[in-house]
Amino acid sequence: MSQKNLLKFDPDCSACTRLSGFLDQTSKKYPEYHARPVAPFGDVDARLLIVGLAPGMHGANATGRPFTGDYAGILLYQTLFDFSFSNQPESVSLDDGLELFDCRITNAVKCLPPQNKPLLEEVKNCNGFLRAELDELPQSSVIIALGKLAHDAVLRSMGLRLAAFPFAHTGIHWIAEDRLLIDSYHCSRYNTQTRRLTPAMFSDVFRLARKALKKQGGAATA
Repeated sequence: MSQKNLLKFDPDCSACTRLSGFLDQTSKKYPEYHARPVAPFGDVDARLLIVGLAPGMHGANATGRPFTGDYAGILLYQTLFDFSFSNQPESVSLDDGLELFDCRITNAVKCLPPQNKPLLEEVKNCNGFLRAELDELPQSSVIIALGKLAHDAVLRSMGLRLAAFPFAHTGIHWIAEDRLLIDSYHCSRYNTQTRRLTPAMFSDVFRLARKALKKQGGAATA
């Protein structure tokens, strides 16, 4: 399976004035950082799509790969490895040899937002890119939304009413005949350090995803 990045986004997008300006400021302060929209990463034929919030200042915004070099990536990549979705348990740089299997990672907002808080308008501006990614998923796919913002972005991209699919950790929603959305608390530093999200709780989410993929055919269990 191919391990190239999907280009279902504009690497030079400047549709959000606030985000574009913030990236310019960040690039001047950290000239060695990626400081541009961050592409989705992983297996282009994946049946599992993980949707995060947005690039972190010293994580994906620095490295150019989702959750790479970011505290939130510690739990995510360890869990992906535990459930056989990757070849190694950590992600620190673009040249670290990481590969994903039957899994792809993206963000609801592709650019670094100030204080890690994108505006609703910015989420909506980026929603077309997410819809393009969802349209590329094969039949019987599973989407894991990391946090309510990602959950809402997935629903918006498919034209679904938010109230009809309430967010809840380990919540399961059939959002199309052959498409399952599973909710998780975001694996952020705050959530993991306050124990709102534990490794066991996070594993529960991926266990549900593995079970769904196995039931729908083709994936080995972890």
